[in-house]
Amino acid sequence: MTKILVADPDPRSQSDLRTLLQKRGYEFDAVVDVAQAHAPLAEGDVDLVLCDLALPGGGGMKLLQEVQQSHPETAVVLLSAFGSVQDAVAAMRQGAADFLGKPFAPDQVLVAVDRALEKAALQRENHALKSALDDRLRLDNVVGSDPRMQAIFKTVKAVANSRTTVLVTGESGTGKTLLARALHALSTRKGGPFIEVNCGALPESLLESELFGHQKGSFTGAIRDKIGKFEAAAGGTIFLDEIGTSSPAFQVKLLRVLQDRVIERVGDTKTIPVDVRVVLATNKDLELAVKNGEFREDLYYRIHVVSIEMPPLRARQSDIASLAEHFLRRFAQEHGRPTLRFSPAAVQALCQAPWPGNVRQLENVVERAVVLSSTDMLDLADLPTLARAATTTTEPQPLALPDGPPLPLKDALVAPEKQIIEHALRHCGGNRERAAKVLGINRSTLFHKLRKFGIE
Repeated sequence: MTKILVADPDPRSQSDLRTLLQKRGYEFDAVVDVAQAHAPLAEGDVDLVLCDLALPGGGGMKLLQEVQQSHPETAVVLLSAFGSVQDAVAAMRQGAADFLGKPFAPDQVLVAVDRALEKAALQRENHALKSALDDRLRLDNVVGSDPRMQAIFKTVKAVANSRTTVLVTGESGTGKTLLARALHALSTRKGGPFIEVNCGALPESLLESELFGHQKGSFTGAIRDKIGKFEAAAGGTIFLDEIGTSSPAFQVKLLRVLQDRVIERVGDTKTIPVDVRVVLATNKDLELAVKNGEFREDLYYRIHVVSIEMPPLRARQSDIASLAEHFLRRFAQEHGRPTLRFSPAAVQALCQAPWPGNVRQLENVVERAVVLSSTDMLDLADLPTLARAATTTTEPQPLALPDGPPLPLKDALVAPEKQIIEHALRHCGGNRERAAKVLGINRSTLFHKLRKFGIE
C-alpha cells in the first residue's frame, strides 16, 4: 500500500489531509517537526512526504534535503500558507515534486499527489533498470576463470581509463560486444553514451552518413542536417562492430578520424572535433585481410594498438559450467523461477557440447530451457539436440557380433534396443516421459516397447 507522510504542525491541516488521502486508500502517518519525521522515513516504506515549508526543527527545505540524501526515491511536496513565487522556484530547484499554497482545494492536492507518486515510481524504475544494467555490465559478469580470460580482464582494467583505441577479435558469439560495454562501464566515460554501430549491417552508401552525419541536400533524401554516430557519442564510447567488412573508401576516412580526432559530415568541408573513445570488433583475420589487399595496412596498425582476442567457448571448456550457472541465475530471476537448477547430467552435456555459436548459443540454450521446463530440475530433456549430442562425443565402438550365421535383423536388434531403453530410464530416474524425450520417441511408442521387452 502506498504510504504518505504528512509533516505539518497544524492539526486542522493534518485532519483534512488524513480524510482526503485515506479515502483514496493511502496509508497515512503524521509528524509535527523535522525530528519526528526521521523515524518513519528510516523504516524505508514512505512513498511521499507532504511537508510544510515552515516545519519546526529547521523547515521544510531542510527535510527536503535530508530526504533527497537518504531516501532519493521518496517524493516531497512542499506546502505553505505564506509561500512566494521565489519559494516555489527554490523548492523545485532543490528537487521538490511540487509546491502548493494553503489553503488548498482537495482536487489540487490529489493532482499533486498523483503527479509526485508517478514521478517517484519512474525514478525507482530507472534506478532498478540502471542497477540491472550495471550488474550485467560489470567486468566480473564477463564470466571466465580460464587463464586467457583472466589475462583479458587484466588488460581491460589496465586500458579502461585511457583513450587508446581497442580492437576486439574473435568468432561470432564469443562476447565481443559485452566486453566493449564492460570496457566503457569501467572507464571515466561511463557517464557518457555508448553508441554501437554494426558496420556489416549498413549498406556502404549509408555507412558514412550514419557515422559522420550529413548536410541538408548533400544527397537525395537528405532533407535536413543530421549528426552522425561519432558526434552522438561525444564524451563516451563508439563501438564499431564488424569493422572487417568496411570498404577501402570508408577505411581512409576512419583512419583520419583516429589520427586527427575530427570528422567531416557528408556534403560539408568543415571539420568537427570529436571527443570519443573508439572500440572496434571483427571476426575476420585482419592480418590475412591486409595481405590479401582487403584491409588497409596503415589502418590495421592504427587500430591494433591494444588488441584483445576473445577465445571460442570450445577453447575454454572449464568456463562452460560457470557460464551456464550464471545464465541460469539471471534467466531464472527474470522469469520468476528462482529455484531452478541443473541436473549433473545436464551440466555434463553442456560441458561436452561443441558450441559452434559460442557464448551466445549457450545463453540461448539456457534461456530456452528456463522458459520451457515444467520442473525445477533442468535435465537433458530440457536441452536442444546440440547439447544432448555432446553425451556421445566418443567414437562408437564396433558392434560385437556372435559367431555362427547371422540372425535376422529384427531379432538381432532386440537386445541392443532393450539396453538403450533401460539406460535411458536409469538416466532419467525412471521418468518415462523424460526418457521418451531423450530417446526422441513419443510416450506411446516407449510404452509399447516397455511391454514388448518386459521392462518394468
